[in-house]
Amino acid sequence: MDTRGLMGGLYKITEWISRIAASNLLWLLCSIPFFFVVVSKILLLQAMPDQPETLSYWLMAILAPITLFPATSALFAVTRKWVMGEEDVSVWRTFFKGYKENYKQSLLGGIFYTLLCVIMIVDYKVYMDQIPGAKVIGIVMLIFLFILFISLFNFFSMIAHYHMGIKQLIKNSVLLVMVRPLRMLSTLICAGVLVIITVKFPFLILFGFGSLTAYVAFFNFYGTYTKMQQMAEKQKQAEEDTSEGEAEALPADEVKTDK
Repeated sequence: MDTRGLMGGLYKITEWISRIAASNLLWLLCSIPFFFVVVSKILLLQAMPDQPETLSYWLMAILAPITLFPATSALFAVTRKWVMGEEDVSVWRTFFKGYKENYKQSLLGGIFYTLLCVIMIVDYKVYMDQIPGAKVIGIVMLIFLFILFISLFNFFSMIAHYHMGIKQLIKNSVLLVMVRPLRMLSTLICAGVLVIITVKFPFLILFGFGSLTAYVAFFNFYGTYTKMQQMAEKQKQAEEDTSEGEAEALPADEVKTDK
């Protein structure tokens, strides 16, 4: 099909909309148990706002590593292809290939992140509400929780992009937030804007919110990765040039050789 002109432009737009919608729907379908509990909790809060109920939160904590984390890593595997220029890949095949290959790491990472988040949230509430004079510690906990949340964008991006052990994935995900805070903050801002737009246009929950967030997150991650690779190559080249210059400046009998 001729992709030039107005009709070609419209075809490309509709093709991208279908890709985004398809990957987003796959993400939701693979996370149905988790989102079912989330929606039930929201409806319950609307019906009985003063009724204390913690079972839903525990169910979400249990279901997130099993369903949400693997589905999100698979979604990032799809958006990774798009960011790297492979736009014509099969969404279905790429999604489930990423789901299968990254399931174990996603599950383990999900357990770690969920447990740590639960511990930090409980500590935050205890320090802020039950221990007089410990609000500073509570605020520190909140900051750590914020950093941990942002590092999730890096975690899913790295799962999709690297062959790493789970410890390295988590460690590098958090470190990257420290090394490139502005880039990570821009990802968070874009995700926040998408949340606001989705609240105004709820249909985006079904047809775009997850995919667009994953695309922005991996785009920023890949930009950071590319820049760091370029810096490492320049540093390596500079070290090689310096070594050559020093070798040339030394007298011949002081230069070690393999001969």
